Amino acid sequence: MSDVMKLIGKYAPVLRWAPRYNRAALADDFLAAVIVTIMLIPQSLAYALIAGLPPEAGLYASIAPLILYAIFGTSTSLAVGPVAVISLMTAATVGDFAARGTAGYASVALALAFIVGLVLLALGLLRLGFLANFLSHPIISGFITASGVLIAASQMKHILGVKAEGDNLIEIAYSLGAHLPATHLPTLAIGAGVIAFLFWTRSNLKPLLVGWGLKDRPAALLTRAAPLLAIIMTIALVSIFRLEDAGVAIVGATPKGLPPIALPDFDWPLWRALLGPALLIAVIGYVESVSVAQTLAARRRERIDLDQELIALGASNVAAGVAGGFPVTGGFARSVVNFDAGARTPAAGAFTAVGIAIAAMYLTPLLFNLPKATLAATIIVAVLSLVDIGAIRRTYAYSKADFLAMAATILGVFGFGVEAGVMAGVILSILLLLHRASRPHSAIVGQVPGTEHFRNVLRHDVITSPSVASVRIDGDLFFANARFVEDRLTSLAPDGGPVRHVVLMCSAINSIDASALDALESANRRLNENGVLLHLTEVKGPVMDALKRSSFLKEISGKIFLSEFEAMNALDPERFRQNGAPAQAAASPAS
Repeated sequence: MSDVMKLIGKYAPVLRWAPRYNRAALADDFLAAVIVTIMLIPQSLAYALIAGLPPEAGLYASIAPLILYAIFGTSTSLAVGPVAVISLMTAATVGDFAARGTAGYASVALALAFIVGLVLLALGLLRLGFLANFLSHPIISGFITASGVLIAASQMKHILGVKAEGDNLIEIAYSLGAHLPATHLPTLAIGAGVIAFLFWTRSNLKPLLVGWGLKDRPAALLTRAAPLLAIIMTIALVSIFRLEDAGVAIVGATPKGLPPIALPDFDWPLWRALLGPALLIAVIGYVESVSVAQTLAARRRERIDLDQELIALGASNVAAGVAGGFPVTGGFARSVVNFDAGARTPAAGAFTAVGIAIAAMYLTPLLFNLPKATLAATIIVAVLSLVDIGAIRRTYAYSKADFLAMAATILGVFGFGVEAGVMAGVILSILLLLHRASRPHSAIVGQVPGTEHFRNVLRHDVITSPSVASVRIDGDLFFANARFVEDRLTSLAPDGGPVRHVVLMCSAINSIDASALDALESANRRLNENGVLLHLTEVKGPVMDALKRSSFLKEISGKIFLSEFEAMNALDPERFRQNGAPAQAAASPAS
């Protein structure tokens, strides 16, 4: 029985922390939940708008997923729910299968969330969290920056009160320009006013409240509640002045209560078509979520389980798929708020879910006169914080290859949409990686005088030998660079030259595959035909074990030396004696 409980506890961390739960943790978690609930209500409504779903779907997507994460998650601070980037990807995916505003659209969104959950669960059970490493930081950064701009541009139609369309930035910009003369001034006044208000509160409201004598924590709470305050004020404005009759678009009737729990319809052709986008959403959502969770965990000297996080996010998305939501992940802003508010355990997320459920059951009728321009303004202010121009500059200054991958991602998102942008970045990154791997850094090395160290002749004043050419290759030898390695070795001993020995320094080589082994054998034959011997030095144990399983050690024309210092003393003892280096004995076996 104990083994069974250990297995259950492994996949349900709640069983590990719940027995130690106390009144102090309850108080901290409850306070954090109140603060996050206030923040999450307007966010949920707004992100549902990005996903092309009715506002209540955002509330539904913030209830069951939070409860499931509290059971399976390992982060004490991560707050799961709708986020801007995943909502945008949801809209881009679902829009290919159904028209917005239809029952079919919502049905596809449910199926997408369910499939994303299954993908994450499968990755977690197979312990494949490392696959997310194929999305480099520049790609993720570029994707989030481009998505922030794209989302902000897509919401401008609600600010202007026009019917602009488009799936990428070029189409959206053209459509907005074409419809600009039809701008609805009352809607623009509301949208622009809310944007100005929210930007002002971000930097000015808290200092103002503290200056009035309010304590720091209540002042921070009121500042974070600014989007909710904007919603209340604009609902009152529309109601008092009957702005709906003047053409201001409003949310309208929102269903009251919670959605029924039901499995999404199983349509194999649809599910098969959704699998690719679901995998992309799952990986990007996981990377975003884990990045936030690890950052916050480090600040508390806590540790999260990466594979368990896959299971937790998978369960959360499955819950969203059966409870009226759409794909979710851990959100940066709300998780930071949860952390700063003092959340001690994942129970804070469960309490937040209760608060959102109460809002869905009793507060949705109050949203009838909520202007869509207010939600759009909330989105724009939130996503513009995702735009990181500084990261683009830093990447360009540090690595032109990474910048190319980032630029490809950004331009791909702008020109062709979110999925195409990510794929462009990933493909270009892989191509650049293969290109770098196909031409690993190599250096002719010589001895630093008075030491046993060997360094690059272009960077240091070193001792070399005219009869011995020693090269260090900094990278594993495999199929992509096999030809480069062969050509590099043979080029060190041109016909008629003084070089009689070529030494391959293997200190930076961790593996040699079959293609590279063929290249070494070919280089050995070509050098030997010209009367030049090939030697290896500083071969690592695993590499030597692999070479022993081949015939290369029997065929090599030269020797295997334990160190570069030993090889140079054996191959040109006169030169090294003259420079104060004692001559060494014959070759030693590599370790």
